[in-house]
Amino acid sequence: MSTAIGGTTREHAVCIDSVDMAFNVGNDDEVQALSSIDLQIEQGEFVSLIGPSGCGKSTMLRLIGDLLTPTSGSVSVFGKPAHDARVDQDYGMVFQHPGLFDWRRVRANIELPLELHDWSKADRTDRSAEMLQLVKLDGFGEYYPRQLSGGMKQRVSIARALSFSPRLLLMDEPFGALDEMTREHMQGELLRIWKETGTTVVFVTHSIPESAFLSNRVVVLSARPGEVNSVIDVNLGERTPDTREDPKFFQTTTEIREALRAVEGAV
Repeated sequence: MSTAIGGTTREHAVCIDSVDMAFNVGNDDEVQALSSIDLQIEQGEFVSLIGPSGCGKSTMLRLIGDLLTPTSGSVSVFGKPAHDARVDQDYGMVFQHPGLFDWRRVRANIELPLELHDWSKADRTDRSAEMLQLVKLDGFGEYYPRQLSGGMKQRVSIARALSFSPRLLLMDEPFGALDEMTREHMQGELLRIWKETGTTVVFVTHSIPESAFLSNRVVVLSARPGEVNSVIDVNLGERTPDTREDPKFFQTTTEIREALRAVEGAV
């Protein structure tokens, strides 16, 4: 699916069309995770998915990333099937655990996807240096993950996911294990990286303030089976540390909280 803009056609970054997702279909323990999901995400957007535990947020992210295949319906990424987008390296993924290899130095962890796709050593070295600069870890390339803090490890994970310049970044609660101050710092760093790279971001979170601070739009899912209950536009302008004290920020978090209360009350 595409959108006409100024006489030209622009593909959606993500188009989810009438998607249902069930596990263990036909068995006694069949679980309907998602139902009738319709969602379009534009190129360059930052969209957060939020909802009650078990509502299918991570499942939706994995469908976009072609880690799961929908029971029915379709998922396209930049106008192509999700599987083709994965083959074409259109997206990178970041999870709650950084998933770094302890025996590889930071630079080697970042370069791993490039090695797997046969980049030359010189090109890998140049690219990892760019990524270290992007995530503000210059000088840490020869460190091992065990020598880094939790926030630094997650920055390495983001650098690795962006190393091959994907157009879409899928993030599944990447800051959930961090302390509150580190989490807020990482939110600011992620927004800086998002603006510098122009990457589309789909972000799963349980945190209402986090979704409000980061996003252009917040998608609120109902309890299982997850359905799109509401989509909240976030108009907070340039995000700074002062944004968290802005009355508009409190209004937005309240709107998201009330939407969540409505779906939780319907259980």
